[in-house]
Amino acid sequence: MSEHRIPSLKLLMGFEAAARHGNFSRAADELHVTQSAISHQVQQLEEQIKQPLFRRGGRGVELTVAGEVLLRSVQRTLTIMRSGLGRIATYLDPGLVVLVCPANLLHGWLQPRLSQLEEQFPELCLLLSADETARFVDEIDVDIAISDRPILQAGLLELPLLQDEWVMVGNRELADRLSPLPQDRHHLHADLVCLEESLTGDATARLFLEELTLFRKRAIYDDSRLLLDATLSGRGIACLPRVLVEGSLSGGQLRILPGYPRLPGTTWWLSGVAGQPRSEIVLKVFEWLRSQGDNLQGSAETAAMASTPAIRLK
Repeated sequence: MSEHRIPSLKLLMGFEAAARHGNFSRAADELHVTQSAISHQVQQLEEQIKQPLFRRGGRGVELTVAGEVLLRSVQRTLTIMRSGLGRIATYLDPGLVVLVCPANLLHGWLQPRLSQLEEQFPELCLLLSADETARFVDEIDVDIAISDRPILQAGLLELPLLQDEWVMVGNRELADRLSPLPQDRHHLHADLVCLEESLTGDATARLFLEELTLFRKRAIYDDSRLLLDATLSGRGIACLPRVLVEGSLSGGQLRILPGYPRLPGTTWWLSGVAGQPRSEIVLKVFEWLRSQGDNLQGSAETAAMASTPAIRLK
């Protein structure tokens, strides 16, 4: 057989069913054809590849070595094809909305709100992706995108969604211990866990050189979600993006430490197709997201529980 000639899918599926059952009759029943049809398909396949695939064994058939090799390849291929067909079926769901969102924002800000979104739109089937390279909104792969800058693609409606900020947080137990103490003595009762990029970043470096300079650095992370885990476990206080800790603040696991600067962070942008999107549910989710962004500042002030006004570095 030429290396470029692939047997028809009909022949391969007949062979796979016969090999799996070890019986032509059962394969025929599964595929709703006659036993002679399965026998003929196997014969055609053997002629094409010039190798015997079965030998008679008892009341059924057994695979030859060539048959075993071919069966493994065919079954892998069929699994991939069925998976692809399943994905296509998902994309045909009338409630599908594909949303691309950075992992930090998805984890801390959007995930805790999903129950509210699903309750409001029970027909919704939300496909969430944290793949930030998918920055092209179209009518096939991406309906809505949230990103740290406008996509600047023709035909999009792009709006500032959230103004993030860096906040000093500790878990509930640590925050309670620090609460009655003067801020200049916090370093005697708590360690600091931090993000590597924050030590030199334009927005946060001054904080570490001034208010946090006396703290012992217990651990330095290069992933903000790992830093969040460390903070939740009480390893120390940390400076983290507001959107990442939003869910933990709302749930009471973390608290914003009063008196520490709250520094301007990323402006997150919401992008979707201008005008009428491919379905009404896409427009509903877009508007819902925009309303949630409008509500962030109010929830931030409530969760902070600060005894003194927040300070912003110039």
